[in-house]
Amino acid sequence: MQSFNKLFLLLCLVIAGTAAHAQELKWNTAGDAFYQGQNGAVYSVSATNGQQTELVSAGALTPAGAAKPLSTRHFTFTPDEKGLLLFTNTKRVWRYETRGDYWYYNLPGKKLRQLGKGLPESSLMFAKISPDGAKAAYVSKHNLYVEDLATGKIDQLTKDGTRKLINGTFDWAYEEEFGCRDGFRWSPDSKSIAYWQIDAKNIRDFLMINNTDSIYSFTVPVEYPKAGENPSACKVGVVNLLSKKTTWMQVPGDAVQHYIPRMEWIPGSSNRLIIQQLNRKQNSSKLMILQAANGQANTIFTETDKAWVDVKSSWDDGDITGWDWLNSGKSFLWLSEKDGWRHIYEINTTGGQEKLLTPGDYDVINLCRYNEAGRQLYFLASPGDATGQYLYKTDFSGTAATRVTPQAQRGTHKYEISPNGKVAGHSYESHLLSPTAEFVSLPEHNSISGKDFSGEAAKAAKRKDNTTYFQVTTADGVTLDAWMTKPRDFDSTKKYPVVFYVYGEPASFKITDSWGATNNFLYDGDMSRDGYIYMSIDNRGTPAPKGREWRKSIYRKVGLINARDQAMGAKEILKLPYVDKNRIAVWGWSGGGSMTLNLLFQYPEIYKTGIAIAAVANELTYDNIYQERYMGLPSENREDFVAGSPLTHAKNLQGKLLYIHGTGDDNVHYQNAEMLINELIKHKKIFQMMAYPNRTHGIYEGEGTTEHLSALYTQFLMMNCPPGAK
Repeated sequence: MQSFNKLFLLLCLVIAGTAAHAQELKWNTAGDAFYQGQNGAVYSVSATNGQQTELVSAGALTPAGAAKPLSTRHFTFTPDEKGLLLFTNTKRVWRYETRGDYWYYNLPGKKLRQLGKGLPESSLMFAKISPDGAKAAYVSKHNLYVEDLATGKIDQLTKDGTRKLINGTFDWAYEEEFGCRDGFRWSPDSKSIAYWQIDAKNIRDFLMINNTDSIYSFTVPVEYPKAGENPSACKVGVVNLLSKKTTWMQVPGDAVQHYIPRMEWIPGSSNRLIIQQLNRKQNSSKLMILQAANGQANTIFTETDKAWVDVKSSWDDGDITGWDWLNSGKSFLWLSEKDGWRHIYEINTTGGQEKLLTPGDYDVINLCRYNEAGRQLYFLASPGDATGQYLYKTDFSGTAATRVTPQAQRGTHKYEISPNGKVAGHSYESHLLSPTAEFVSLPEHNSISGKDFSGEAAKAAKRKDNTTYFQVTTADGVTLDAWMTKPRDFDSTKKYPVVFYVYGEPASFKITDSWGATNNFLYDGDMSRDGYIYMSIDNRGTPAPKGREWRKSIYRKVGLINARDQAMGAKEILKLPYVDKNRIAVWGWSGGGSMTLNLLFQYPEIYKTGIAIAAVANELTYDNIYQERYMGLPSENREDFVAGSPLTHAKNLQGKLLYIHGTGDDNVHYQNAEMLINELIKHKKIFQMMAYPNRTHGIYEGEGTTEHLSALYTQFLMMNCPPGAK
């Protein structure tokens, strides 16, 4: 039991982490153990008894002449488990550290070698070993390379790559909005590589200005297509390793007016690829089979939506890579909202025939694991309660799914299921329980590590809790999920200020029964002790598992329908006898900052104080992939973009506003702040503003930044929406 306890922290970090930063458990091929790096070595850890076996010693991973082993960001084993690829010395590319150095360790030969010698330091991206284990491929400086692992010979496969002609990876917009980063795939026979080429030469640079890192300022260019501007041209090519010649796939349509967010090889075939193509408005999705030899394309499946069609990354933890194959590539799993709910279908590769595998009036949140041989299909769902998520199981017959997670464990569950479907790393949390991890056997869901989560949940439910999850129905007849944390010494005969935390756009939702969901991470102190009611409401248009109509009712109405839902929900809260109507505050970040501005400007009779951080003040300034997905094309309905922008309503400001933005924000550009400032000045509106020099969208870089932001936020809130009972 003691050896298991050492693994709980690892499991919590892996399965309870955010989707963007978490790494999956690295299961072995058999599915009975996973790999773990520790003190410079790599171990195999049994999932049934916690026994650790050293596979590669720290000494073996110490380069010649070095004093200590490689410090790795992450590592992967080859499918035959004879090769180990290590990613080190990493550098950040926009959001994540995807550029660095790669090393390869051959286990049978006990040989460690660095890949890409002669190329610039920390310039390699997405290195992958070929299926036959003989070569490695990677991107450096926007070009694709292949390296022979036996001889170290490096061949450059593309030579036209530049900052704006990108081979094997993606531009800013594809990365940010589709989750596309790794842009090439080995063929099954290891003789060719399929890759994306993004042509951003016609995308105008947005110039951010750096005023602090030198005496003379300089610009930082970002190829950034604003809403209404054409996207980068996108095409897929297959390069032959011997001839180094690329055959371009003949994908129909204008390469500028479509997106290709997904591409993979069909299993067992080195001449057939499958892609997903979206049109510019993203309301039509086509799956096409491509012939690698001549580029011929054949559409096998088409899906349309009156609003938009989601891509894989929206329902698979942000991971755009991989395809869920069945029957040796003759069919695959696919998610669709075509019947009003997000469900898993089996699609035939030849004719595109479909079969619904998860019928019912509920949404599939995430596909966890499937095992064709054992006829097991595991997924997360939460029928009737959008605040939690639980493991469900079905086979491939289309019968009703059964819940695997115990009924007594209310809250949020995450799973990393082994390839054979017999064991899973399981994390459980709620607003009452911090994330705790265990290993469970499946499908019984018996704890291998001796945890009693049901007992812990029962004990937690008996403890005094000043947070409640509830629903509020507005005057429009819309029922919204919400949570509320009351002051520690709450007295229902007195009146308290309310601080609303908002987001409200299609990228995220806030009402989850999870640890820390009800905490204010910016407040310097204890809101409950100080006498605030802190709460949040989810409006229509958020990606909560409440059906297609809930999510897509916001189409072309971002900034209007979501703001109205928030305001109408707040009006119901104002009816509570212990709420002080004169002390109502709202705050949010990014889309939540935009929501904060719209609520202050459109509903000044409700909201008296607002703190907006990194907000989109003008919807026409944001990138085209995101904004056009949810709003349409400005050339067709520009009036909707204008109507939903806080800028349009700024003249109505009556309350107290603090606006905060980083001048180095490559996501929501600082120009939003200056546009908003100009509009408020025009209408003689008094407000407070804080600019953080060169900070990005997260406003965390630089010594003292986080502490300063927290102090600023707290001081403004306490001054303009004083805490405590009256």
